[in-house]
Amino acid sequence: MLDGIGQRAATCFAVVLPDGSRIPVGEGLPVFTIMFHTDAALISTATRGHIGLMEAYFNQEVDVQGDFGAALAAGMAAGFDQQAGALNGIENSLHELRYSNRDTAHAKANARAHYGLDSGFYRPWLDDPLMMYTCGYWPEGTRSLEEAQRHKIDHVCRKILLKPEDRFIDIGCGFGGFMFRAHQKIGATGVGLNTTTEQVEWLREEIERRGLEASLQVREADFRDVDQCYDKVVSIGTLEHAGRDQLPEVIRAHAQFLRPGGLGVLHFIGHVGRFETELFIRKHVFPGGWIPSLADVIVEMERSGLEVVDIENLRRHYAPTLDAWAERFEKHWPAIQARDPQRFDERFRRIWRTYLIGCAEMFRSPAGYTHLFQIVFSKGNVTPDSYPMGRGHLYAPEP
Repeated sequence: MLDGIGQRAATCFAVVLPDGSRIPVGEGLPVFTIMFHTDAALISTATRGHIGLMEAYFNQEVDVQGDFGAALAAGMAAGFDQQAGALNGIENSLHELRYSNRDTAHAKANARAHYGLDSGFYRPWLDDPLMMYTCGYWPEGTRSLEEAQRHKIDHVCRKILLKPEDRFIDIGCGFGGFMFRAHQKIGATGVGLNTTTEQVEWLREEIERRGLEASLQVREADFRDVDQCYDKVVSIGTLEHAGRDQLPEVIRAHAQFLRPGGLGVLHFIGHVGRFETELFIRKHVFPGGWIPSLADVIVEMERSGLEVVDIENLRRHYAPTLDAWAERFEKHWPAIQARDPQRFDERFRRIWRTYLIGCAEMFRSPAGYTHLFQIVFSKGNVTPDSYPMGRGHLYAPEP
């Protein structure tokens, strides 16, 4: 099995068994070494594939020496994450029964499990001061995570032709980075919609601290809870939390939030083709999360009366974003752990570094089917007078 993985991954590595014996794979110096400390970890890996191996690593029954990212990339390149598919598929189905977002209370609990870790956890490793927890935009010459996130927000604002007189809704607004920059740079006003209580409370205080209550508000509600129509709809990194069977109603809500003739952007992680969402991500990182296919999203948008105006694939931009997050997470881990040693323990660290570094390698993979899309849409068909005929407005130098 190891020889087959080494050949498919074209990577030299080594495995150390619990009795201390060492198995080299490939010729040359190993890029990484996987050290099994228990027989149980071996059995778990043999029967459950990458999930068994990762959970043994989380439990400190396995260690990885050397390039951790290369180890994760080698497993993907070798198709190791596709082994033990039947067992992991059963567990994924059971997870859906338990954590489905069909019920709004469950959807809220799922969101809070990840995003409710408070700003003190996220601030050290997200960009400052926007704290955007979504893919940045890295055109040539971009020098930092902060710059990439500003580029992303400005790119979205240009796509929807955001103007000072527009009132927008930011669905799944996070810590309000889009809202603050859109108001500061353009003068637009809007509402952030968020189901995570901790983020809502923080953002409400931050809006008040900046004296922006007349221009910006935040509303604690489910993404499907439509209150009124807006000139522009912004949805950045929210659709992945709709859930496996809730895609139609969440897309329908996006349409209901938008006035006739209005414009919006749907920014989301999507599959090219129909695939199960990775069990590791659902079980250990985003309970209830589900990555839809691009095709299914487009179909639901059409059913909801939305015209797809433009689609851009930003997959390549997510790898450097995640690289920056992972580097900062590792750097600031001692300070994060000191906040709450029981909550932020070694198991938590191992899960999150696997998530951040693993996702970076996933988006970097030349054969990956998980991409990042931005869809510009309108409510009803746009006309030559209502939207530019070309893309020049997205790249024209700013005055």
